[in-house]
Amino acid sequence: MASIPLRKLGTNGPNVPAIGFGTMGLAAFYGVSLSDEERFKILDRLIELGSTYIDSSNFYGDNDDLLGKYFKKYPHQREKVFLATKFGIAFLPDGTRTARGDAEYVHEQCNKSLQRLGLDYIDLYYAHRIDKNTPIEETMGALKELVQAGKIKHIGLCECSSDTLRRAYAVHPVAAVQIEYSPFSLDIEHENIGVLKTCRELGVAIVCYAPLGRGLLSGKIKSPDNLEENDYRRKFPRYSKENFPKNLQLVDTLSSIAKKKNCTTSQLTLAWILAQGEDFFVIPGTTKIKNLEENVGAAGVKLSKEEEQEIRKACENADIAGGRYAEAVDSLLYGDSAPKRT
Repeated sequence: MASIPLRKLGTNGPNVPAIGFGTMGLAAFYGVSLSDEERFKILDRLIELGSTYIDSSNFYGDNDDLLGKYFKKYPHQREKVFLATKFGIAFLPDGTRTARGDAEYVHEQCNKSLQRLGLDYIDLYYAHRIDKNTPIEETMGALKELVQAGKIKHIGLCECSSDTLRRAYAVHPVAAVQIEYSPFSLDIEHENIGVLKTCRELGVAIVCYAPLGRGLLSGKIKSPDNLEENDYRRKFPRYSKENFPKNLQLVDTLSSIAKKKNCTTSQLTLAWILAQGEDFFVIPGTTKIKNLEENVGAAGVKLSKEEEQEIRKACENADIAGGRYAEAVDSLLYGDSAPKRT
């Protein structure tokens, strides 16, 4: 199996694997509940394969606690891992989600994550969503203090607008923006959004979550009925009974290209995303070691310019049905910060 290439995470960042691992699925969001021992085996294997950029969040169930238990049991593994986690998604009393980025909350959540992880520092600490009621300058000021205190090494933002990223970077360098990007979601390229352009102007890495369209681009899910009843993907517009068959058309097109390339649809998709530039990273997640190995195998798939263009044409011509999230959560995407205080 080809080794995973290392790429620089932002202008001043460290070299980390271009294919990382997103841990959201380990917290049973996909309806699968695994034991700690089963999850430890996945962590063992991804480290063995070199997919050592591990992406967690305080929002992902018990994942920070799980990683804490793992590093306590296997302390020698910590130095091999580039660990990212997040803060910023909070629940209101009525159960709806909101974003928080006030300084007190930033410090509080970082300390809690460090305690759960059993670590002295976090390699990359993301604001999971942008707080529309707190100026990003306040959030970044608190994160800068955490860097100065040695509690975090690098700062990241998720689902931010271009303007918010510029304002944030003026306070302290941002190593990475984590955002959804896949053949289903090319929005960051659009001029009216401008996130990709701004990242490249500032030297900020693009970390792509849901690069396989939450499993749809693997080609293995043929119907939403294949999902377990408590799988949260059932709530996503692209997985609705009406939209799913329409979205399978792009999957089928990519699968036919992958077959000619003698690779899987997942591998083709990940390889295409990584071919968008040396500043692109992917963090697919899975609960199965065989899928992990398949995803890492994308490192060995090299696309010609003609193949890249063929895939792009298929993506751009596809009629994608349904938004990225349910309407209630859409307001947290490409988040604009509150105005700067004068």
